[in-house]
Amino acid sequence: MQAVCALIFYTTFVMAIHRVPASAAERAPENARRTASVPEIPFADIARRHWAFQPVKRVEPPTVKDLRWLKTPVDRFILASFEAKGIPPTPPASKEELIRRVTFDLIGLPPTLGEIDAFVKDSSSDASAHLIDRLLASPHYGERWGRHWLDVARFAETDGFEHDAVRPHAWRYRDYVIQSFNADKPYDRFIKEQLAGDELFPDEPEALIATAFNLLGPDMVDSADQIQRRLNRLNDMTDTSASAFLGLTMGCARCHDHKFEPISQKDYYRFQAFFTPAAFRDDLPAPRREELAAYQSVLKQFNQLTHKEQEEIAAIEAPYRRKLYERKLAKLSPEAQVAHKTPPSERTTEQVNQIQETAALVEVTEKEMVNAMSKEDRAHHKTAKEALAKFPKPTPLPMTMALQKATGNPAKTFILVRGDYNRPGDEVQTGFPSVLEGQGSESQISNFKSQIGHSDGKRTSASQRAALAGWIASPDNPLAARVMVNRIWQHHFGRGLVPTPSDFGLKGERPSHPELLDWLATEFITQGWSVKKMHQLLLLSAVYQQSSRATPESLARDPENRLYSRWQRKRLEGEVIRDSLLAIGGKLNRQIGGPGVFPTIPEDVFKGSRGWTVSPNAAEHNRRSIYIFARRNLRFPFLEVFDAPDSNLTCPERPRSTSAPQSLTLLNADEVLAASQATAARLLNEASSNRARVALAYRLILGRPPSEREQTLSRAFLEHAPLSELCRGLFNLNAFVYVD
Repeated sequence: MQAVCALIFYTTFVMAIHRVPASAAERAPENARRTASVPEIPFADIARRHWAFQPVKRVEPPTVKDLRWLKTPVDRFILASFEAKGIPPTPPASKEELIRRVTFDLIGLPPTLGEIDAFVKDSSSDASAHLIDRLLASPHYGERWGRHWLDVARFAETDGFEHDAVRPHAWRYRDYVIQSFNADKPYDRFIKEQLAGDELFPDEPEALIATAFNLLGPDMVDSADQIQRRLNRLNDMTDTSASAFLGLTMGCARCHDHKFEPISQKDYYRFQAFFTPAAFRDDLPAPRREELAAYQSVLKQFNQLTHKEQEEIAAIEAPYRRKLYERKLAKLSPEAQVAHKTPPSERTTEQVNQIQETAALVEVTEKEMVNAMSKEDRAHHKTAKEALAKFPKPTPLPMTMALQKATGNPAKTFILVRGDYNRPGDEVQTGFPSVLEGQGSESQISNFKSQIGHSDGKRTSASQRAALAGWIASPDNPLAARVMVNRIWQHHFGRGLVPTPSDFGLKGERPSHPELLDWLATEFITQGWSVKKMHQLLLLSAVYQQSSRATPESLARDPENRLYSRWQRKRLEGEVIRDSLLAIGGKLNRQIGGPGVFPTIPEDVFKGSRGWTVSPNAAEHNRRSIYIFARRNLRFPFLEVFDAPDSNLTCPERPRSTSAPQSLTLLNADEVLAASQATAARLLNEASSNRARVALAYRLILGRPPSEREQTLSRAFLEHAPLSELCRGLFNLNAFVYVD
């Protein structure tokens, strides 16, 4: 009975908050046509009053009693919750613990012995500030924090699905992200570049590369239904943009009004309409100004020198290409033939889709063309090709995946009944989620609407995504700043103030410290959307610098550490573990950027798989893990066992599992065995006795000296085992894979 009552209450509550149709007559008809109307039920007030949809308000830090503990304003909010629960602050972490913690958090590598010694000896009041500034200036900072964003962006370098075809230019987006974090690019600019870099900054190649964010999801290139393929990509970029930048789960509204969030199906397609007109490019040139000038100069010279050969080749090929093309075109349906014959600027959306579906069927290959030639023409063609090959061609321009404004009439967007493009309902224009339109400045909303053609009701493709980006990155948007500062907090403290980092809606968890979240969001905006300044604010706080060892009061009154009454121990990610093994053994290749690399992996892992040709340069095998080629259907084994994310979907938070394969990997993986051998060689080279080698091994691998008991046990172990086995044992300790 209790369960039945709970079900009735829940159903009533959902219907009151959201828009559940009262009767079957109000639902979209099964045989909907384009003129069919899809009803939209107004939101209940309780949904509009949800905390995340309210404007961000500047909050004054609370008054507290223990002023001695405070280091930054962040501590006032945390200490207020301690004092309310009667929890005394936890003592600070040791300096050895703190430098290891901060270094892993900011650059994802262990501190060197020299860095540890210098920090421990520095007794000045600004020692921590100097440490943080040095790490934020490191080029490795962008690699560490770029990896966090790449998880959210579902980054991969292949299409996925059956063929998992390579995306040869995807790595440029990865490098763009790393460079953006290193440069401390303002987060509002970071948003704008990824959503609308081509519209807002068309002359800046980095901004064009940034729009690859929208195309990073899986893609079935060889789909028999190219209309559905394009729709799948539009759905993916709609869902991911809402999740990454707004912390909203919109996907459920693709087929019907959202059952758990105040997002209607109309809202979903209005949001998608910002992306609908865009052209999806996998090979858009993105040169810097000087690169383009150099290319054009060399190309001009090449064309002048080869004018005769090129004209001769074109003259021979033209009639054969035209004949083969017309022969293939005649085999298509009448509608498809009309689509191909219609000038690109005049094609309808349906014709564009037909072109996509049939383009491969009318493509004329070089081999087909040569085979169709007469013997005499084939000989002349070969001679001309050989003559042309004697002239060096200009180096190709750098290319990128990117969105681009489509030419011709902008595509229309319809509400799709049950998400089926064969059942279009009402046409919709671009628009923001209705539940958020009333928040913030009305003049701002009006301004953004005028940019997307709502002022006169006309549909236009000009600057549509620019308007979306401007609205999302606006200080008046209640979600963008909150979501990002929560992500930064999450990666420093192990859990966000909002524990569901990409779900700020009604089904997401409420913030543990709502006033602190709003204070951080306003501070973030005030400080120019600077991620590095947010790091400084958080890492200099007393709450961050607490010890991870819980006091009895902390365990009794805050058992789950929801109030941050102690620092939360964190297991390192697979990338950081692997990079640490390389760094400690002195083998890490610190080269930054460039195409993905292919280190060796066990043969039985990729037997029967495709596309893992080991990089011939052995030095590349020791690059940082962020540069390992990201194949969707074959994740790098060492990283996969330590919970590397599935790149088919956005990953706001990695799981931290504990499994037998992890233990077996740390015992037997080639990476661990190689690191053990390399570290042992380093110990033999840098220390002259077993006692000194044991001390050095502990400091290198664990960041601290051994206790006397550890020293005694380790020397006794070395009487019967090689030094590399001691190193392997230390690599298997919790103290290596966890940060205190």
